[in-house]
Amino acid sequence: MKRSEDRILTTHTGSMVRPVGLVAPAGTAGGFSMAGSQGRFAPDEDVLRDAVFHVVAQQVDSGLDVVNDGEYGKSSWSAYALERISGFEVQPDRLLPLVWLGRDRERFEGFFAESDMAATVAHGAPAEVCVGPITYADEGPVRRDIANLIAAGRAAGVEEQGKELFLTSVAPGSTAYQGIDEHYGDEEAYVYAIADALAIEYRLVHESGLLLQVDDAVLTNMYDHLVQQGEHVWKRWAQLRIEALNHALRGIPPERVRYHACFGSWHVPHVADAPLAEILPFMLQVNAGAYSIEAANPRHEHEYQLWEDVVLPDDKVLLPGVVTHHTTTVEHPELVALRIERFAELLGRERVIASSDCGFAQSSRIQRVHPEVMWAKYRSLVDGAAIASSRLWR
Repeated sequence: MKRSEDRILTTHTGSMVRPVGLVAPAGTAGGFSMAGSQGRFAPDEDVLRDAVFHVVAQQVDSGLDVVNDGEYGKSSWSAYALERISGFEVQPDRLLPLVWLGRDRERFEGFFAESDMAATVAHGAPAEVCVGPITYADEGPVRRDIANLIAAGRAAGVEEQGKELFLTSVAPGSTAYQGIDEHYGDEEAYVYAIADALAIEYRLVHESGLLLQVDDAVLTNMYDHLVQQGEHVWKRWAQLRIEALNHALRGIPPERVRYHACFGSWHVPHVADAPLAEILPFMLQVNAGAYSIEAANPRHEHEYQLWEDVVLPDDKVLLPGVVTHHTTTVEHPELVALRIERFAELLGRERVIASSDCGFAQSSRIQRVHPEVMWAKYRSLVDGAAIASSRLWR
């Protein structure tokens, strides 16, 4: 994993708005409240390959340094895993409340009643029920995604330009986040079974030579719900899942792993978000070489100050978000530069890689901003990093 040795490097967190040919049909895992409920996400292989080649070339041309496949081969950031592992049955008639939205559901009832999430918030989302042994049953999709990304990177001249490639995968704690265990009967056994299954995907990504990014939004988003039952309940829940993740990452050098924790991509008030101070003790336990956090989100931008007291180990890198998916406003490059410089001053310029807060399309059927805005934000990210570099290396 590269560091910002002579300038601030740039990257993003993974998901990009899909072209029309890769939007999953209704009823597949691409839907917000339909995760895996009917069928599988099965894109046309030629369309997918061409789209990955195009999006990798776009990222390289935009100036980004660490790029990926836009998550084009996945129906969603998390639910895709249920298409690859065995043991789960999605039950559309068994609806569970969205506890990971925390108390915002009660604080802002009027907002949610008028939002595009209204029906799901009111009625719940289908239960993802563990009904049998959990195993990694289908390596085909991840092998395909690896092959497509490597080929696209070669075509775009990634290695020749000193750039890197990463591929995302879901964390054990964020897998089946509408899940119910009806097979193992023991929380630890259930979570570790998921970890053992995902370890196969992690290893395949690593052995291919790609950087592995592990996405773990649910770690932060269960905080507000669980802390109401007692701080010890939240801490026990989080600790188990962090230990299971490290179990799944065993054998993979930390410097080949990025860990991404976010506060949920949805456009909601976010008052229920976990304070970053509560997340850092768990995040920094993950055996990763880089940690990706939201820092441009207006609910969390002030939290850069935490790094005045929190020690980031010398061998770690921070990927702070300096542009956000939360607004359609394209950040001015000078603002991006200011955000980067704050972290560089606290952590050292070589340990900061400028990134986005989160992805722009957490499922194939979600579009947080228009693609034109998304690419404008990436250009501002690159331009802001150049401005910051000119000042940090003068």
